[in-house]
Amino acid sequence: MADKACEIKIEGRVQGVGFRFFTQDKAREYGIKGYVKNLYDGTVEVLAEGSEDKLNGFINDLKSGPSMAHVQNTNIRWLEPENRYESFTIEY
Repeated sequence: MADKACEIKIEGRVQGVGFRFFTQDKAREYGIKGYVKNLYDGTVEVLAEGSEDKLNGFINDLKSGPSMAHVQNTNIRWLEPENRYESFTIEY
């Protein structure tokens, strides 16, 4: 059961560079549940639930992203976890 949740909006060159797959791989490494998806404005949205220490490590990895990405900004909004996700998925 997750004790923290956050919504992350990632700006920069983050679409068309494998960012969603990178995010999903990192979420699985950390045992985080939620989703990642591309938004129409060119950003990537992540909703993540897990322990605070694992979420912080996950967020730090997202600030770098995969090698072809260029992250300019990450906006993080902390939320109460809903514990409704069974895994971490890529949404379309």
